Amino acid sequence: MSKQATSTVATTCWECSTCCGALATLVDGRVTEIAPNTAHPGSAGMFCVKGFRGMTGVTEAPGRLLHPMRRVGPRGGGQWRQISWDAALDEMAERLAALRASHGPLAIAGATSGGYFSRSVIHALLLRSLGSPNWMINQDLCGGCRGVSDMVTGLAIANGEDVDGARSVLVVGANPQLANPVQWQRLKLAKKRGARIVVIDPMSTATTELADLWLQPRVGTDAALALAMINVVIGENLHDRAFVERWCTGFEALAARAAQWPVARAAAITAVAPESIAQAARIYADGPATFVSGHGIDAAVGGVQAFRAFHCLLAITGNLDRPGGNRRIKRPAGFRNYTDLLHDPAFRLPPEVEALRIGAREYPLWAGVDGWQKACHNPAVIDAILTSRPYPVRALYVSGVNIAVTYPDTARTIEAFKALDFLAVATHSMNPTAAWADLVLPKTTTLEEEEVSLQPGAPCLSFTAAVVPPRGTARSELAIAADLLDRLEARGAVTQRFMPWRSEREFSRYLVGDSAIDFTALVRDGFARFTYETGNFEAVGFKTPSGRVELSSSRMAAAGLDPLPDLVLPQEAATDAAFPLLLQTGLREKAYHHSRFRDQDWARRISPDPILRLHPQSAAQHQVAAGDWVRVRTPRSDGACEARVALTERVPPGIAVTGMGWWRPDGAAPHYGALEVNINAVLSYAGPYDTASGSPNSRGLACSIEKIESSAVPGQ
Repeated sequence: MSKQATSTVATTCWECSTCCGALATLVDGRVTEIAPNTAHPGSAGMFCVKGFRGMTGVTEAPGRLLHPMRRVGPRGGGQWRQISWDAALDEMAERLAALRASHGPLAIAGATSGGYFSRSVIHALLLRSLGSPNWMINQDLCGGCRGVSDMVTGLAIANGEDVDGARSVLVVGANPQLANPVQWQRLKLAKKRGARIVVIDPMSTATTELADLWLQPRVGTDAALALAMINVVIGENLHDRAFVERWCTGFEALAARAAQWPVARAAAITAVAPESIAQAARIYADGPATFVSGHGIDAAVGGVQAFRAFHCLLAITGNLDRPGGNRRIKRPAGFRNYTDLLHDPAFRLPPEVEALRIGAREYPLWAGVDGWQKACHNPAVIDAILTSRPYPVRALYVSGVNIAVTYPDTARTIEAFKALDFLAVATHSMNPTAAWADLVLPKTTTLEEEEVSLQPGAPCLSFTAAVVPPRGTARSELAIAADLLDRLEARGAVTQRFMPWRSEREFSRYLVGDSAIDFTALVRDGFARFTYETGNFEAVGFKTPSGRVELSSSRMAAAGLDPLPDLVLPQEAATDAAFPLLLQTGLREKAYHHSRFRDQDWARRISPDPILRLHPQSAAQHQVAAGDWVRVRTPRSDGACEARVALTERVPPGIAVTGMGWWRPDGAAPHYGALEVNINAVLSYAGPYDTASGSPNSRGLACSIEKIESSAVPGQ
């Protein structure tokens, strides 16, 4: 018997945005084990089931797509023919070139996840090369409100950067125990060494159990808490006078706004005791303190203003870019991050074209020429497909996202798919988005492609290795785009080639650039540390019009918005007897990342059904019990979502909590359960919207539940 060849490759798991260092063991070229890389400075040996099982599970899935497929018969009919890559890319180029010639480049749009990953930036540069600024990302629903607030305030932070060195930690709307294993471990270690932890969350979670002080506000009232905390900090002279005077603008205006929020007023609105609000402010001000934020205050009409309030609190207490505070994003000199390319004039269309991006006029801080990631307002693109307003959108290229499931108002998104002249989808498996495509393109997985990324939390660079060759004929985003652009150029359909790289390795070396990072060592180790300074404000400044932290934002004012943080209530009051509960949609599960892994047997064994969590009192009022199936409805949608009831006292009475991303890969095509077990089927994407980010409400929504027999649930 021949001896088996065994090797270990350092890489990074990016099955979610935590990006943990990993070690892949190969035996005769096949991955046999995924383990945490304990040397990685970002994750420090932390890992979760999505890495252990998901990396290989997606790559080796029995139902994985391995060859391009062309639709045969009507769209959504489920009939496909395997074709070659040459045939697929020729057809795609021909269709896009023809639509560009007849309707103009603005008629072509794309959808992907967001600028954190290379695949998304490549996708955006492909669209720009065609002359289209119309790029959709998921961040209006996840992280976008935080990003816009950070931009207009000028902080340049990510999230919870130095829990390790903090004297106190403020956690708002986050449950790292389920969402971020690295952050969760660091919180536990901080608690053990004596750091005080304040948690703001309406729900009881493992994180609230860790807290020294838990503030349990009414849903959607977090901004009132933050403003009252600012009022306490300023009123008791707990702010960092030196930092405020040297590096902040608008302090007097912020103080006047906060004066409108004494703890008694905030207590009346939030249902949190006034003494608890004051205590939270004092603990946080007694820093250094780190602010950890989550999805709980995002994706709502008051999301940007809620984050603005907490970001201003962070700034005035001097917790910006100091050890134990929120470290600003650091990078090695000469290195280029993915978002750098999105903003670099060398990779951008002319301003007059960018100004035509869908949503730019209504939401300039999101979609405008100087917007956060320069992406479209997604629901306005759906409208443009269906109504031709503000102009027609006739072709859509979707890559690596399942927008039929992740966008609110699933039925309307599907109607948009049907209305398109051409739809191409790049994916790992057939799903409710790919089912409506004209062409389906097989994508590589984490184990099959290369990526260099900046991790602000460490900080370090991380390297994702192409551990194994692609299965079948799967291709990376870059390989697809490069060959497609060749064909489009031959047809005269390229405005300017904004994507010059021919391989992932060439792109990786471009990003590392002339920095001091040893590329060979980066590839070998899976990460690279670099030196950095904190508090170097004189050297790096602030990317705001004033060159300082803007407590009163000039960019918000220029957009016609309130420049100061304030409370904008996101929820619809559950006053209609027909819709007596408030729906929260942010429940996280360890086995899934949004719609990802729903086709994995290991994940479905852990969590086989969508869950609706209710307090026992609420369940009794609605005559349902644990394990019952219920149908969820909201007043602003004709859709319905089926979910299984789970009883818990962690959820307050009157609240129903569930997660997003559900579909059934074994369900009937073309919907695969997207209209039955997907909570976005009952949510509206028609507004109201956050006035800065364009984010819709995804929580605090009036809803009703009714018991149904399990036999009425598809797949049961």
